Amino acid sequence: MTDTTQTREGGTPPACPAEPRISPMRALNPVTITSLGILTLVLLAWEFLPPALDVPKFIIPTLSDCLVEAKRMWAQEGLLGHTLSTALYTVLGFAVGSALGAVMGYLLGMSAFWEKVLSPYILALQIAPKVAFAPLFIMWFGYNSIPKLLVTVLIVFFPVLVNVLQAMRTVDRDLVNLARAYSLSRFGIFLKVEMPSTLPNLMAGLRIASTLAVIGVTVGELVGGNTGLGFLISYGGGQANAAMVFIAIVLLTVIGFLLYTVLVRIEDRVLHYLPKAES
Repeated sequence: MTDTTQTREGGTPPACPAEPRISPMRALNPVTITSLGILTLVLLAWEFLPPALDVPKFIIPTLSDCLVEAKRMWAQEGLLGHTLSTALYTVLGFAVGSALGAVMGYLLGMSAFWEKVLSPYILALQIAPKVAFAPLFIMWFGYNSIPKLLVTVLIVFFPVLVNVLQAMRTVDRDLVNLARAYSLSRFGIFLKVEMPSTLPNLMAGLRIASTLAVIGVTVGELVGGNTGLGFLISYGGGQANAAMVFIAIVLLTVIGFLLYTVLVRIEDRVLHYLPKAES
């Protein structure tokens, strides 16, 4: 009797073969495994090398020392509040600086006259060390959050501006002329031709700016802040508390890494149509 007949007569159909289970280790790709291996080696070296080399704890604390200090800072120093303050002004300064840089880059890219007029002033402001503006902002606005926000905006502004302006210079003129032939307005040409052409450069500038935003906030907090991870670095250095400094640096790195990762995900969504080189 065939399987079909058995099924029609109420019999049990043959069982389907079970799908092979994929082990967790096989699910991880070699890049992830290698990265986790390197991280494990770094953490082990951090924990065991300083005592083996008789390095004092006030110079290089071990990983366990930093974890103990992090627990104390969480309970006594308001570590969560300092971290959230730095993260907030990092994102805020990045958003404001990036928006200003992109708008200015597009406006200058659409007007060759104003680009030539303002380029020397923009170049001079770009060459000037941004860190030197922090004490000036403190004298103007006092010891509050405004100086570190302004320093962050100033640092973030130029990478985005330069990338957008350079992209506007290299837009395909044939496409622009074709758009004019179809009687598109100036805004229509920007929206349909120039904006899509400059998106890769804009996203590249944003990725660069995301790493610089953390530097801007840290500089502002180091120079004159009373909150944030930069303040903890300054305070821990004055107290010869190397563990506090290490913890603040690690948290700053995590903030910058998360911001950069978010931008990479956004870039993958926005520029999904661009072909990618296969490794």
